[in-house]
Amino acid sequence: MKNNRLRFTVALLLAAHTAGMFWVTPHAQAQSEVFYKDKTVRVIVGFTPGGFYDRWARLLSRYMPKYISRNPNFLVQNMPGASSVIAANYVYNLAKSDGLTLLVPINSLYLDQIAGRREVKFDIRKFEWIGTQEKAPTMLYFRADSPFKTVADIIKAPEPPKCGSTGTASTGYLVAKLMDEAFKAKINTVSGYQGGSEIDVAVERGEIVCRGMDIPPHFGREPFDSWHKKGFDRHILQGGPKRDPRLADTPTLFELMDQYKTPEVMRGVTRIVLAGGEFGRPMVAGPGTPPDRVKILRDAYAKAMRDPGLVDEAKKGQMDMEYTSGEELQNLMKELMNQPREVMERVKKVLE
Repeated sequence: MKNNRLRFTVALLLAAHTAGMFWVTPHAQAQSEVFYKDKTVRVIVGFTPGGFYDRWARLLSRYMPKYISRNPNFLVQNMPGASSVIAANYVYNLAKSDGLTLLVPINSLYLDQIAGRREVKFDIRKFEWIGTQEKAPTMLYFRADSPFKTVADIIKAPEPPKCGSTGTASTGYLVAKLMDEAFKAKINTVSGYQGGSEIDVAVERGEIVCRGMDIPPHFGREPFDSWHKKGFDRHILQGGPKRDPRLADTPTLFELMDQYKTPEVMRGVTRIVLAGGEFGRPMVAGPGTPPDRVKILRDAYAKAMRDPGLVDEAKKGQMDMEYTSGEELQNLMKELMNQPREVMERVKKVLE
């Protein structure tokens, strides 16, 4: 009888491990709570200071410690480059997966892995997702004094417009690739900017004329507030499934696909490519982080997002809030990375 019970227990544990499930015992939970005493948790941000990835990382770093026993210190470090690939490689391969190093990467990081970029030294499926605070659908803006008013203008242009991006997983790069594939609307993507703020400065200087970016920050800070008052920029398209109220007069990518009779397969590809917006500005822990510490971090994230102080600060900073749990993000990533081979191959082709 005892042997049967032992075999049954082992079978359950193996099944749970295979399914990616885990149990956290009260003893393990208590050990992790003691673990965080007098410790510092580093939050590595894959971008330069000042942007919304950085702002959210710093805001959460002020409130999450309140909800972790022994109140550890949180320290934000910026590690920009290659649209967060450098930071992701660091957290995945060099930092200890002990719950003391967290990563805030670009939300479309998984696409560099699908594309097979040689710089990628991580498996996105093995990160432990802690949570995200918003959804971030995409948009494309141009300088208003440029000759580009619609997608049709880009298609007919004798020379492709120059748009800025931080790298191959950035919103700007991805929007440009989708437009070329769906409409033959070519954009000359200038990559290598360290962050969105640097791209916006380049647009103001006239070095480039456009940028693909997330919608929330475009309505949450300077220079955009001043740009809108002066009529400096023009909004060409947005990437969400429906129009954002702030861009009520701007067509969605899917509406344009209807207009240009884009093949149906491109809709599936677009869904995968733009799914990064559903991850907002996520926080993850390294692969193999003890389950009890993952739970502590997820709980602290969730409670911080409900903290009246954080909510008030986010509101004052015009920072959109739409919390999604780490468990939900983990499942979404599994779904995205387990699409049929033919779909993944087409996505890979779009990302070349």
